[in-house]
This record gives sequence, C-alpha cells and structure tokens, in this order.
Amino acid sequence: MSLWTYLTGILVALVILVTVVQMMRHGRLRERHAIWWLVGGVLILIVTIFPATLEFVAGVLGVAIPINLSLFLAVGVLALLALQHSSEITSHEKKLRVLTEEVALLKQRLEESNTGAASAGRPGRVGRTPAVKKTSRRS
Repeated sequence: MSLWTYLTGILVALVILVTVVQMMRHGRLRERHAIWWLVGGVLILIVTIFPATLEFVAGVLGVAIPINLSLFLAVGVLALLALQHSSEITSHEKKLRVLTEEVALLKQRLEESNTGAASAGRPGRVGRTPAVKKTSRRS
C-alpha cells in the first residue's frame, strides 16, 4: 500500500469519526444511528492502520481477494441500516395516522360545540371570554 493510500484511509476514518461525534453533540444524530457510523469509522481506521487484518480475516473466511470482503461487509451494513430506517418509518407512519385521527376527532368536537353554542343563542366561540376594555390608571 502506498503512503498516499495509507494516509487517505486514516484521514477518511478520522473525518467520519469526528463528524459523527460533532453531529451527536449538536443533536443532529441520535446515538442508535451513530453507532453504525462509529463502528464503520473504527473498522476503516483499523484496516487502514493494520492492512494485514483484512487479509487475515479474508483468509479465515475463504475470500480470495480481501477488498471483496470489505465491499461485502459494507453492503451488508448498508442493508441493515436500510432495514432499520424502514422499520422506523413504519413506526412513525402508524403514529402519524393515530395523531391525524385524533386531530380530526378534536376538530369535529370543536365544530359541534361551536354549532351548539351558536344554536343556543350565545354569540362567539366556546372558550373565548368577551373582550374587556382596560382603562389606564394615572397616578
């Protein structure tokens, strides 16, 4: 491995790790999502610093070309990440549907109470107090 490749790999891993930590600190990335990126950044750092590690693992698993193992693992991690996000989207859609139904029911109740108040001869909306003129006191 050339010095340029070695340094680029270390730089990429460090940029990933620092970016993830900064995003977590500023509340733009939750811990359960950050774990995937932290693990990936650490693995890239380990494989970059110790390239024989990837060759050893590839040999143990019977993979002829070590880079194929890293690409396979990357695709696997991305598939798991997509599965996790799909699960969360489904959960959020269910919650959104329930909230939408609750808002619709509340709107219906509000309209019914406004209609009932208007038919009883009371002007205005329910829950509103009549405007009271405030007078200014001078001392």
